[in-house]
Amino acid sequence: MGNKKKLPVGVDSFSKLVQQGFYYIDKTGLLIEILNNWAEVNLFTRPRRFGKSLNMSMLQTFFEIGCDKTLFDGLKISEEKELCQKYMGQFPVISVSLKGVEGQTFPEALAAMKYIIGQEALRFGFLLESDRLSDKDKDIYQQLTEIGKGTGSLFAMTNDALGTSLKTLSDLLYRHYAKNVILLIDEYDVPLDKAFQYGYYDQMVSLLRVMFGNALKTNSSLYFAVLTGCLRISKESIFTGLNNLKTLTITNAQFDEYFGFTDKEVKEMLAYYDLEEHYETMKEWYDGYRFGKTDVYCPWDVINFCDDLRADEDAYPQNYWSNTSGNAIVRRLIDKADSVTKNEVESLIAGDEVIKEIHQELTYSELDQSIENLWSVLFTTGYLTQRGRVDGRKYRLAIPNREIRELFITQIREWFRKSSRKDTGTLEAFCQAFPQKDAVKIEKLLNEYLWNTISIRDTSGREKKENFYHGMILGLLRYKENWLVKSNAESGEGYSDILIEVPESRTGIVVEIKYAEDAAFDSSCDKAIQQIEEKHYEAALLGDGMENIVKYGIACYRKRCKVLLAE
Repeated sequence: MGNKKKLPVGVDSFSKLVQQGFYYIDKTGLLIEILNNWAEVNLFTRPRRFGKSLNMSMLQTFFEIGCDKTLFDGLKISEEKELCQKYMGQFPVISVSLKGVEGQTFPEALAAMKYIIGQEALRFGFLLESDRLSDKDKDIYQQLTEIGKGTGSLFAMTNDALGTSLKTLSDLLYRHYAKNVILLIDEYDVPLDKAFQYGYYDQMVSLLRVMFGNALKTNSSLYFAVLTGCLRISKESIFTGLNNLKTLTITNAQFDEYFGFTDKEVKEMLAYYDLEEHYETMKEWYDGYRFGKTDVYCPWDVINFCDDLRADEDAYPQNYWSNTSGNAIVRRLIDKADSVTKNEVESLIAGDEVIKEIHQELTYSELDQSIENLWSVLFTTGYLTQRGRVDGRKYRLAIPNREIRELFITQIREWFRKSSRKDTGTLEAFCQAFPQKDAVKIEKLLNEYLWNTISIRDTSGREKKENFYHGMILGLLRYKENWLVKSNAESGEGYSDILIEVPESRTGIVVEIKYAEDAAFDSSCDKAIQQIEEKHYEAALLGDGMENIVKYGIACYRKRCKVLLAE
């Protein structure tokens, strides 16, 4: 594999990707579609890590005056001779990413915004020498660049000037080139997300409304604009009066294959790296998204897993996508879940679908107003996908793949761990029942916990079902900080589910957990006890000096359990 192309892990610069010989899945068909079907302002909403930034870099590279046209040799767009002749390298391009606009206060976010726009202005240093600009124009440009250099005060520029900065830069470029400007704004909604988190949402909305209004609605220097983001923010929020906006969400069939990797593209990548035998694993973990009418994989996951497999052919799939975010939206859903929502989450994890009305135009301030809004956000941000429209705004929603299912299960466990620890009295009674040999109390309290949590009706096998209950019981028992609680520890002739050492009474406890298929509680408990005896799981406890040994078989099914104490 030494001569194979490098995988572009984290590379979102199109020119760097091509020039440095990274593996590239050709998405230049997006250019053809845009040029044949463009509106004056085009908004693409897709989940994070689906190639938005790379596509924006590709657009900039194609359109910008002075571009290296050889970068597109052999790619799909190069077959369109007339389009290339008419559009390639023909426009001044302003390209900004608002991904870095964050801060715990509004002034901090303003400073970040000014710096980002100032950095973009620095790319056009030739404007200071332009004989087509007035002295006033050059003063305005100088102010932008001083901020970009870090030599000017970030607070010298007024908010009004910031609100007109993109339009101003457009006007300056138009006067210099006598050509209309293409404006690219990547991750347009990140400033709103951060503002919502830190409590200055209304101020950021007001700023972006002015900035986008000036740049996109009243900008005679504009040729067309492309924006990307995760959420489609309500027009009433920041796109007021913007009638030239074309929104392309994950339910639109147009442009559906240009964000994400198709099954054919993934197979080709695996074949190129001689990794075809990992196709089924790749599909199980990272496929399952449906954009418009096309099924796609998450590119970030595919690239990272391929990269890991090249280094180690036994590499295990990781939660690459879900580990790049706080996943707060899933926690919000679980925190707000009533009994109906809990049942719906259980169904989703089991591989079933739920039917929900999707509202794709929301403001961040509306996210927590209803559980229905949270379903919509889970869908638009990639935690759920659609399996077809029922009617109107109603869609059949499902968890796309194993990676996201594992994320849901992890979040449920974390939620359960935190919520169960609020009732310390019940938790103490549950734990103390184990050394006291009170199987009746353990069963009663565990049934209460099961009833109040979200259970796992996993369709992928007994082992995964047992793992869920194992993790839940383990989390409860670890409330006792002075106990030694071991999971899957080697003991005797195998690995016991849970071993507990209670130092004050020198009591050792063995717990074996079974999933009671079809509610066969008695036989499942008997099998658990039999396994403890046959494998001598108490051996490690005796070796550590435990004098009293207690053995439990626990059988779980849905939201019920049975606990059996060995004689």
